[in-house]
Amino acid sequence: MRHDPAYRPITADEFLAMDFGTDKKFELDNGVIYMMTGGTEPHAWVQGNILVWLRHKLRGTSCRPYGSEMALRVSDIDLRYPDISIYCDQPPRDMLTQAKTLDNPKVIVEILSRTTATFDQGTKLEEYKSIPSVQTIAFVDTANEMCRTIERQSPIGWMDSMFSGQSGIPIPSLGVTIPHSEIFALD
Repeated sequence: MRHDPAYRPITADEFLAMDFGTDKKFELDNGVIYMMTGGTEPHAWVQGNILVWLRHKLRGTSCRPYGSEMALRVSDIDLRYPDISIYCDQPPRDMLTQAKTLDNPKVIVEILSRTTATFDQGTKLEEYKSIPSVQTIAFVDTANEMCRTIERQSPIGWMDSMFSGQSGIPIPSLGVTIPHSEIFALD
């Protein structure tokens, strides 16, 4: 559809105004709407583990973690729904009741699956790096119980800790490390 001259790419604002009337989820990629696949139980469990740990750890700070229901505007024609994103210094929650997207994420976490790992660590990684407020990008491999953390070192420099084993997810900009044992806790 992207190459069809009759198709006009839509904007992020147009996408956010749409009512899809379904429980299916969609993303906007280069002005084209794509249906997202559902996750697996390990994906959902690990996402929940991380989100619960972050909510508890960040309570009382100016930072709030959100799950994959909160859209991230990457550009005027790209919207993503990261598994977890952390936003700091946002307006009070009662002022955000109609918000479908927030500005200036500090941290983004994606839980990898066999079918999305290449796209997540390729296209999405480059998109997330282009957002000036992002300090940490993490990928979690549920099958191998490993984490990859990419940390901003300068406006254009990044340190990539490729699948750092048992170290969990360090987030220096927030002064926390999500423990490996919490990420992959079974109960």
